[in-house]
Amino acid sequence: MSTTLRLGTRGSDLALTQSTTVAEALAASSGLDVRLVRIRTEGDRSTASLTTLGGTGVFAAALREALLAGDIDVAVHSLKDLPSAPLPGLEIAAVPVREDPRDALCAREGWTLTTLPVGARVGTGSPRRAAQLRLARPDLDVVDIRGNVPTRLARVAPGDLDAVVLAAAGLSRLGLLAHVTDLLPTDVMLPAPGQGALAVECRAEEHAPPLAAALREVEDPATRLAVVAEREVLRVLEAGCTAPVAAHARVDDAGRLLLTAGVFGGDGLVRSGAADADDLTTARELGAALAHELLDAGAVELAGLPPRSDASSGRL
Repeated sequence: MSTTLRLGTRGSDLALTQSTTVAEALAASSGLDVRLVRIRTEGDRSTASLTTLGGTGVFAAALREALLAGDIDVAVHSLKDLPSAPLPGLEIAAVPVREDPRDALCAREGWTLTTLPVGARVGTGSPRRAAQLRLARPDLDVVDIRGNVPTRLARVAPGDLDAVVLAAAGLSRLGLLAHVTDLLPTDVMLPAPGQGALAVECRAEEHAPPLAAALREVEDPATRLAVVAEREVLRVLEAGCTAPVAAHARVDDAGRLLLTAGVFGGDGLVRSGAADADDLTTARELGAALAHELLDAGAVELAGLPPRSDASSGRL
């Protein structure tokens, strides 16, 4: 293996910050020279709504193509943007420690979700967030927006938007938590599956000892268990990463994996469950069980999901 590791990343400030953190960890653990390779994705090129772009994998496809072509050695993704179905030839080789998975309100006048004025204009590009905002505050004017984090924050101004909802993890990684006026609890705004977590993706092959050891150092088993359960909900529901589907899992102090999953439309369906945090199979079974509960309760019709076929056998 070459002594230089080529790490593929999107070119946004947030992606570069996330990728730099992973690059530094891999370099420290392996002794390799890790070089960032910026790759422009369809999601970066287009200003259209994510739902009109197809959503699923719009930020990941170009990175994965570069991996398969051998142009890069590893890629770093925001896990919530990565399709739940595996891509032959690739594997998620490491999942680092997760940042705060919650959503955050950034509002004028220090407003919280409770104190926003009637009719306040709140921006988000996420159907999941939009549906939950309307459930929590039917009086709000929810506006579809695009753009990177600074661009969205800049729209919070008199005459434009009164607030935006963004991932707390992204704000933290960019040093922008001072803009947060309300961290939304998961019982008010259930996060996207994988939100706050990163995926280090590689070609599915035997890794040279320095890289294999570095990937083991970067891996966080508790985060892996949580996101496997969350993404199994997506897989069984056959929902894309922009569908109004939410899931949040964590390992508690007693060693139990706790999972809450929901789908949202004009109303919301939410189900919760727990299992021993033993292995990835248990995590998948928990995610699948809750997804089937949601399906039995009418998730497809409520969330406008595509007609369901037999779920694929792919796994994270």
